Amino acid sequence: MNRTTLAALTTFPQHLEEFFGVIPADFRNWKPDSWEGIPSEPFSAIEQICHVRDIEVDGYHERFRRALQEANPTLENVDGETLAVERAYAAAEPAEVFAAFRIARAKTLETISRLTAEQFDRTAVFDGAPITVRGLVHMLCSHDQQHLAGLQWLMARIDASRSR
Repeated sequence: MNRTTLAALTTFPQHLEEFFGVIPADFRNWKPDSWEGIPSEPFSAIEQICHVRDIEVDGYHERFRRALQEANPTLENVDGETLAVERAYAAAEPAEVFAAFRIARAKTLETISRLTAEQFDRTAVFDGAPITVRGLVHMLCSHDQQHLAGLQWLMARIDASRSR
């Protein structure tokens, strides 16, 4: 696995916490009138971080497990909107979310660090297309970046709402 992607995955928990920290506390559950143009799922700031935590565990931990143990499995998407309601994202405590996410990401990095070249080449089907375990790592990194962008997009909308 390339060092650039691994470095991005390693530093992401800190970046996520820093980006979330820019959101004013009274806007953590704020939602804009329109979600047009958001580069991530349409979630409030607190929902963004809960989603990232849950996708790490319910999505990527499971996807890596299945791709490594099963022959060419079809990997499921996670319904983030349903999880947001079922797990009461809006009422989450950010410090607890970040603590759980750091543990989950450490497990992900441990899994990735132990993979052989053959394991990185194992295949699965995800979102209707073939993918390797290496590709799943890239998809995870892409998902991370989408949520950093989503928090910045929210901050832009928050700034605009405060200047009215």
